[in-house]
This record gives sequence, C-alpha cells and structure tokens, in this order.
Amino acid sequence: MDLARVTDSAREGNVAKLHDETARHHGDAQAIEYHGRTLTHDELQAESSRFAGGLADLGIEPGDVVLQYLPNCPPYLIGALGAFKAGAIVSPVNPQYRKRELTYQLEDTEATAVLTHEALEPFLEEALAEIDWDPIVISVGTEADGDENDVHAFEDVRGEETFVERADDDVALLPYTSGTTGKPKGVQLTHRNFRAQTFSVLSQEGAIDDEDVRSLVWLPLYHITGFTHTAWQPLVRGGSVYLRSAANWDGDAAMELIEAEGITHYVGVTAMYVDMINSEAFGEYDLTSLESAGEGGAKMSVAVQEEFEAVAGVDMAEGYGLTETNGATHSQSGSTFGLRHGTIGQPTRMTEAKIVDSSGETVPVGEEGELLVRGPQVMKGYHGMPEATERAFTEGGWFRTGDIARRDADNYYEIVDRKKHMINSAGYNIYPSELEELLAEHEAVAEGAVVGIPDERRNEVPKAYVVTGPGVEPGVDVTREEIKDFFLDNVASYKHPREVEFIDELPRTTSGKIQKYKLEGGDEGSTERDESGDE
Repeated sequence: MDLARVTDSAREGNVAKLHDETARHHGDAQAIEYHGRTLTHDELQAESSRFAGGLADLGIEPGDVVLQYLPNCPPYLIGALGAFKAGAIVSPVNPQYRKRELTYQLEDTEATAVLTHEALEPFLEEALAEIDWDPIVISVGTEADGDENDVHAFEDVRGEETFVERADDDVALLPYTSGTTGKPKGVQLTHRNFRAQTFSVLSQEGAIDDEDVRSLVWLPLYHITGFTHTAWQPLVRGGSVYLRSAANWDGDAAMELIEAEGITHYVGVTAMYVDMINSEAFGEYDLTSLESAGEGGAKMSVAVQEEFEAVAGVDMAEGYGLTETNGATHSQSGSTFGLRHGTIGQPTRMTEAKIVDSSGETVPVGEEGELLVRGPQVMKGYHGMPEATERAFTEGGWFRTGDIARRDADNYYEIVDRKKHMINSAGYNIYPSELEELLAEHEAVAEGAVVGIPDERRNEVPKAYVVTGPGVEPGVDVTREEIKDFFLDNVASYKHPREVEFIDELPRTTSGKIQKYKLEGGDEGSTERDESGDE
C-alpha cells in the first residue's frame, strides 16, 4: 500500500475504510484463495458491505459484540470486515473451545451475535444453554431458516451495502488473552490501534509490489498474529491471502502450496517449521518465492532458523508483540543494521521501548530488566477490568509487558524470559529460557521446559520437563542423572535443575505457547496477568 495515497478520511475513524482504499486501487486483484475458491478485492468489498447490512437488519447496533467462533475460511474475513463496517466489535473465539470456555467469553462480552460454523453448532448450543439471553446465531454451511430455529444461514445474512462511521477510540476487536497462566482477559483494540499497527508495519515492508504479495495463512485467525499480520495487513496492502484451517496443518501440504502458488509471506509457530524440516521431502520443494518468513508464538531456536533459511533461501526475521499491542512492537524487518538472530530487532515505527529495574528506573545498555512499550497500537485496556488495566500501565502510559529483556548499543532488543517465570533461588535470578535453550542442545532431547518449584531452603529451585527425541527411551537411552550432569557441565551449579521429569509432550495453547502453569501445578485463575499472543 502506498501510504501517501491514503485519503484523509481513511486516516481516522472506522478502520474498514482502509480496505475501501485497497478496492479502489486493486479491485480486480485476487484477495482470498481457499482450496481453489477465490474472491477479488471488489468481491470482498461488496460481500462484506452487504453482510454489514444484513447484521443491521438483524438488529446489530454500533458497539454490539459479534463473536466469531469458526475456523479459517473466507466467511471469517468477510464477517470481520462486515462487522467493522456495521460498527460492531469483533471478538474472536478459538474454534477448539467448548462449553466452559465459550460460556465464559459469551458472558464476559455479553455478545449480541455469534458467527459460527455448522460443525461447531452443537458445542455452541451447550454454551448458549448456560446463559440467560439469546444471541443471534449466524452459521456457515447451515441451511437453517432463522425464523424456524433461531439460526441464520451466513449466505442469507445480506442487506443493503452498509457503512457506519466509528470514532478512533471505539473498540474494533476484542480478542481474549490465551490463558497460559491465568484467567483470559478481553483486550480492547481500537480502530486507532489497528490503523497505527497497519501503517507501522506496512511502512517497513520491502519493495515487492502490492498485488504480488501472497500470504499463506495457516495460523488461526482468532490469534492476533494470524489475523493482524498474516491476513489483515496483506489484504489492506492489496495482496492475496491463502487460507487453510489451523486444525488441518500439514507441513508437506504447506511446502507444496508455497511452491505452487509462489507464496511470498509466511508466519508459523516453531512446531510448523520443525514439521517441514523433519519431512523427508524437505529440500525437494522450491521455497525460494518466500520474501518473508516469520515466527509467531514461542521463541524459535537458532538451529531451526538456520536450517530453514538454508533451504528456503530467505532470512527469517524475528519480531515481538502481544495481544495487548495488536501484534508487533519490535521487528528485525526494517531494523537499521539488518537481521540479528537471537534478537527481536528494534522498536517498530511509532513505538517507544525501554527496560527498567524493579524501581522503574531505566537500566544501562546490556543490563536486564522488564520491557515497557508505548505507542498508538497499544490497547485501550482490559474489558471490564479497570484494576487490571491500571496495573498494566505505568503513570506515564507505558505498558508493562511482563517480559525480561536487554538491549545492545545498537538498540536491538533481546527477550530473556517472562518476568513471572523468573526463578528466585536463594537470591539468584534464574531464567528458564537459558536452561531450555541448553536442554535443546542435548542429543537425546526433542524439547523441554523449565519451571520453578518450591524449596524450603532456597525458596525455589529449577525443575526440567523433558520430551525425548524419536527412538529415545527415557530411563534406558537417557537418564535423569545424565540430564542433571549435562546441566552441571554447562552452567553454574545454582542454576542446574534439582529435578528432571520425562513427559510425552509439553502442554501448549493452540497458538503454540507452553502452558507453564500446568507444569507448575498451578490454578488457571491464580495469577493476575496472562502470557499473551507473542509475536
């Protein structure tokens, strides 16, 4: 997108106006591909505008919440853009959620409507039975008549092309934090937040022509990285998104699609890259069309990055962001001195960042502290949680990320660990990520996680959970004592895990982040802040 040609009217108010600009300049270009089905930008514009009219006809008013409980598919994007145009708030829901999680989000948002898929209707019905009002239900794939059973077919929800203006500070998107350590919270992302993030990222993109941007969207659209970075930004730019369901991930199919369609942009979690690398066909596919490859979720090891880069011929640009920041606050793309593996790059355009100690004072270069960020993409607050919102910000408006970081003399930042995951052992600060990176170097280990466990003498001590590699039998091919000795040979003695436990797999959220509270034996509702959707 040429930001210079964005009209004054599109620089404020309803963020949906940005796609108006796209359709004016790229109307005939492909916008969405889904298993052979395609939509142009003109068609996306018309369908979403008519869906907005259909929502209005059903009684949806500006500021009402529409839950989107469905997998990656064209109606997801038509629905979201249409809801924006209707002045509604979109609240994305993980399609793997069932009664308990669904009921929580329905009640917390007081949703007026739910856009779902016929395959998910039985789970939605269970949740609806738990609440005391009847949201409007719109379902993809159903042939139901809303007059008969209160379910409206998505294709039938169409009216006059509609657009409702909104203020910059009105909420556009209400995603919920992923619940890795605590109770999920609704994150209020405004139209200003979305516009600022869009302009910030697109101003740092390379010289590739807009219509040549082809983004493979296999990350779930309910996730902030999946929606904001892999779908919304390429669409607004005038490019095309290739949608695939996150539940049907297939590494070989992804590589085949990259080669066949000349995919230029791809973001995946570490497990996706590992699946591709471990495929017997890795190296046989031509992945050189990729102009950009990124990672969303947990930090990726340098070894995985380098192996993928060697075959794909693309430099993997790391970045950093949270649900609360609508995605990226830092990126290696556009950084002054290029890519530096192991860092998250420099702050993105319009973003301020600093690292502070426990008293709130800025620490010197090279020293560790909590990362604070400030910028126009940072959330308005937590929905219905004024006290949590107040705790999340300093008096100066800096958002507390909860991450421990350091920066170098060139202003490149590195995430050391989560503040809440830091282990305080007899006065020593131990960062689990350091031990996890070391653990991954052991030849018998596929992956691992380190958490703090109570210790009467030292307050806390590290415990390692280990997933062994293929064909490696715990207790036979590798023992707990061997793992402990490996740590003692490589790090200071106070850091080494006092306990080692072999497990089949690490508990994760569907966006790939490790749920450490389950390893710590904690209660989901026991902490105040949540580990949000890292970029």
